[in-house]
Amino acid sequence: MAGKQLTTQTKPPDSSLDTAHRSVERRYRALLEFLPDPVFVVDVRGRMSYLNPAFMKIFGWNLEELEGKHIPFVPEHLKEETRQGIKRLSIEKLIHGFETKRLTKDGKVLDVVLDGAIYFDENKNLSGQVIILRDVTREKRVTRMNEALYRVAKALPRYKSLNERLEFIIKEVQDIIGLRGASVILIDEKKNEFFFREAVYEDGETDKRIKEIRFPADKGVAGHVYRTGKPLIVPDYPNSPYFFGRVDEESGYQTKNMIDVPISTPDRIIGVLCAVNKKEGEFDEDDLELLSAIASTVASPIENARINEELKRSYEEVKSLNKAKDRVIHHLSHELKTPVSVLSASLSLLTKKLSGMNSKDWETIMDRAQRNLKRILEMQYEVEDILQNKDYTTYYLLSALLDACTDEIEVLASLDAGKEDILKSIRNRIEDLFGPRESIPEKISLDVFAENTIHALRSSFAHRRCHVEVKTEETPLIYIPRDVLAKIIEGLLRNAVGNTPDGGKIEVSVKKGETGPELEVKDFGVGITEENRRLIFESYITTRETMQYSTRKPYDFNAGGKGFDLLRMKIFSERYNFRIDMKSSRCSFIPGDEDLCPGDIKNCGRCRTVNDCLNSGGTSVVVKFSEADAFVINEKVNQRRD
Repeated sequence: MAGKQLTTQTKPPDSSLDTAHRSVERRYRALLEFLPDPVFVVDVRGRMSYLNPAFMKIFGWNLEELEGKHIPFVPEHLKEETRQGIKRLSIEKLIHGFETKRLTKDGKVLDVVLDGAIYFDENKNLSGQVIILRDVTREKRVTRMNEALYRVAKALPRYKSLNERLEFIIKEVQDIIGLRGASVILIDEKKNEFFFREAVYEDGETDKRIKEIRFPADKGVAGHVYRTGKPLIVPDYPNSPYFFGRVDEESGYQTKNMIDVPISTPDRIIGVLCAVNKKEGEFDEDDLELLSAIASTVASPIENARINEELKRSYEEVKSLNKAKDRVIHHLSHELKTPVSVLSASLSLLTKKLSGMNSKDWETIMDRAQRNLKRILEMQYEVEDILQNKDYTTYYLLSALLDACTDEIEVLASLDAGKEDILKSIRNRIEDLFGPRESIPEKISLDVFAENTIHALRSSFAHRRCHVEVKTEETPLIYIPRDVLAKIIEGLLRNAVGNTPDGGKIEVSVKKGETGPELEVKDFGVGITEENRRLIFESYITTRETMQYSTRKPYDFNAGGKGFDLLRMKIFSERYNFRIDMKSSRCSFIPGDEDLCPGDIKNCGRCRTVNDCLNSGGTSVVVKFSEADAFVINEKVNQRRD
């Protein structure tokens, strides 16, 4: 065969036998060269003597390269297995259906089924081995892929949350292909950014770091796949045109090669399934086909789970808003009780004092007062009805309350002064205090203004043992009304002091930010629960339970209040082009709204030291302003558009 024969002659054959041998050899050669499976022959020492074209096609070596040599295609970890197989073949004379792996010339690992037999010379001496290999790599890959798809389809309904589903999918991909890392990258359409919704890596630490990373939707391999909708194999990622180093830098992980395939629903691409750093060999079309099949299978379940999560989140927000509504009503009910009691007692005293007067002119005024007091009492009953889910509008309630209180103030002022014309001055005073006004913006140095404002406010919380530390640096001017800026600083400071127990501290800082001057008020107090953090800027809400609420002296610990400070700042921010960011962590010793802090670190049985309290919770509110010139330009542009 190929210049070699499988038998060794001991004596010259006669011409007829030689002719027959050559005829048989030609038939065997034709058969072997026709076979689609690789065939090779080695001598007793394992040195190559023949290989057929199928061997050259699949493994890449030709006879000239291997003749008289051992074939270097046994993986290192299978060499002992191969030695045992040769021994077995020498004993049993035949091996059939032995599954193993072999390397190609270019290093690719193939799954093969091996059939082997030994042959002898005419003297029945062992002469060598004939081996037939069947490449079953594709067959096994298809089988594994079908099994994986079946497992995925069967298992997905068991996983209710999106994260559980994604983790299951990624681990299946890792096991099938043999990966060091894989992830599901989803698109945040509002921000046009990618984020790693789930990731699984061998080291276990990369998972956590990579889940915190976001990057633009037009960057990297994922960006290309998202734009084109086509999968992509990248064999040498660091030197590819799609290289985007930020992800590797922030995750501390080196990506060498990768495949990204789109995760698509019928109407859009929702993300990318990413496989990185194959353990053996390079990524190939089979890997790409498998990933694409899995991505197609899981796209709809992922989207359904995501929608389900959003619905649950919306439901929880509705529940929270409903709870906030109840708090508003409870709070309003509480606020009604005190003035009603005071007014009732005051009117009774006035009636007694005036009953001895000869003139009865006061009776008309008193009747009016009693009538309006009755109106307030009726509103109190309405509040109770609201708490029982009866249908009354909050707007009507608030409007009626304001009208009643204004009327009472006018009556009492009239009684005290004895002059009806004083009503006009009282009404003017109310208008001056509470009516709408036009604040005039001006250029202000935030650092100087903040220092002066806080210095002026220190006397207001001098009765508290809270250390307020102010750190400022020179910043560009901002453009805002002085009274608005003063309300912002005072409101933030009052909230910070009111939520910090005695012995605690508050840090106020002014610095240059990335987009303009920044004011930060940071307290080390009780912090805000997660539910209240979602609502704090969105509605009229106090962060304490109604039964714990009390209207105390401003800046007292847990003094309570009207709950409008942060909401008012939010309204200001929309008018004067600044942003408010808040971060808060609830004190670990009092995790719920119903839990109480004693208000003094010395009296707290949970905090053993001051540091225990300072490290257990707190809130930071950062107000990010635009520089004055930029704001003025934007205002002029908006005015021209209007």
